[in-house]
Amino acid sequence: MTLEQEEDLRESKYAVSSYVSVAFLAAWAGWVPFCWAQSDGLAPDARAILKRGTIEAGGTVGYWEEFLFPTEAHTATRHAIFVMPRLGVVMTDETDAGLLSGNLQILVEPFYGRFQNRFSADTVGASLIVKYNLLSFGRWVPFWDAGVGVLWTDLAPRIAEDSSQVNFALQTGPGVQYFPTTRLAVTVGVRYHHISNAGIGQRNLGLDAVLPYAGMSWFFSH
Repeated sequence: MTLEQEEDLRESKYAVSSYVSVAFLAAWAGWVPFCWAQSDGLAPDARAILKRGTIEAGGTVGYWEEFLFPTEAHTATRHAIFVMPRLGVVMTDETDAGLLSGNLQILVEPFYGRFQNRFSADTVGASLIVKYNLLSFGRWVPFWDAGVGVLWTDLAPRIAEDSSQVNFALQTGPGVQYFPTTRLAVTVGVRYHHISNAGIGQRNLGLDAVLPYAGMSWFFSH
């Protein structure tokens, strides 16, 4: 087996183990609150939980997989595991828009990512996330979020796409939270995730990725 084949095999094993880890987290996150829900006498309803001033504290784990747009010529081979704790607050009262009725939430989301490809690399940073919660579906809360962040990574200057270790992140995507109890929610979502240095480095092709994630959050109202 050639060195390149061995590296490809290691990458495949890493990808499989990463998907398994995220799937295990999602299953575990769903099982724990399901068990807790058996003793919860109140039927959870998003409208009663996600009121203005409600605080969310929790975290997610995601699998970052690079992809290319049709106009890009470089190779998309990078992947990473992201750990993303979160702390946020519901900022507005519910808007009256039928099935689209909901409210806005602001979250601060620190993150750590571990890249694996021909070499390993790390990233650490934080994002500010704006999230719109749809409140017309009982225990289920579909949402769409978008955010911006700043990060440090030692991918650069070792990659052709980026020459700066200071970068910025743009992200957006849909998700859903399920409340098995009035205090706890399981979160599943996916984001488009873009990393680039906004021109502060000599090279700035940027990295584009899809980032599915799963986790849990606790909610506290005053």
